[in-house]
Amino acid sequence: MLPRVKTMINRPRYQRIVAAAKEKIKEVSVEKAATEVERRDAVLIDVRETSEWDIEHAVGAMHLSRGMLEVEIEEKLPDFKQPIILHCGGGGRSALAAESLQNMGYENVRSMAGGFTAWKEKDLPTAKD
Repeated sequence: MLPRVKTMINRPRYQRIVAAAKEKIKEVSVEKAATEVERRDAVLIDVRETSEWDIEHAVGAMHLSRGMLEVEIEEKLPDFKQPIILHCGGGGRSALAAESLQNMGYENVRSMAGGFTAWKEKDLPTAKD
């Protein structure tokens, strides 16, 4: 049985900071994200934990866990104008990550609405490690 990610539904403080972040960032639909990644118009970054990534992840995504994103992003993507789409499991962590990257000076950062859950619901390509 696969490990389950804890639900964020009954976490009101978490939900408040995610809602505040979403007011400051842009979100993109799963379909638009998939198209941009396929055309190589944007880099898709999975900010979930390594254990989540190892189970299954979106084809074409780069993994930079939320905990190390700000530390490693400049080495991986030094162009602050590079179009970036972030995703997590459901869209909360990626919204927080998008806000953080904007604060670092990244100019074209978006969060994928619905996260990896929505990606899978659309039957988009995934890989397993």
